[in-house]
Amino acid sequence: MSAASWLDSDEQRVWRAFLRVNSVMHDELDRDLQRKHGMTLVEYGILVHLSESEGKRERMSGLADTVIVSKSRLSHQVARLERDGLVRRETCEEDRRGSWAVLTESGEAALRAAAPDHVTRVRECLFDQLSAEHIAQLHEILNVLEAGLSRGR
Repeated sequence: MSAASWLDSDEQRVWRAFLRVNSVMHDELDRDLQRKHGMTLVEYGILVHLSESEGKRERMSGLADTVIVSKSRLSHQVARLERDGLVRRETCEEDRRGSWAVLTESGEAALRAAAPDHVTRVRECLFDQLSAEHIAQLHEILNVLEAGLSRGR
């Protein structure tokens, strides 16, 4: 077993700040959507991804990867959206073990109602706090991190 390369004090400050900001921003956006539109941030993300998919439908397995949740959590969230009439499931003819999540007209309407409030809150929490230069730097940093994480999969 190799020795750990411990974080120095500067790295520790950055790491902890990253965790705090990520957690607080996620909680704020989730709370805002629940209060105003009765849906979680994950559910909103599911509706967005379905709205952008061809035919407004996506395989459940692909959707789990897209919204970055476990398959069991996705199944729970889709069941709730299905119960509320925002999504329906269809059997996948090519693979009977798989299923499609399909955005309904009610789901599209709910997304159209929530989107302006959500984008306003995203802007307030993130983009309004940053200069154009900061946004460009953050984009570059996130691309580097995403590429590094992708190589590790």
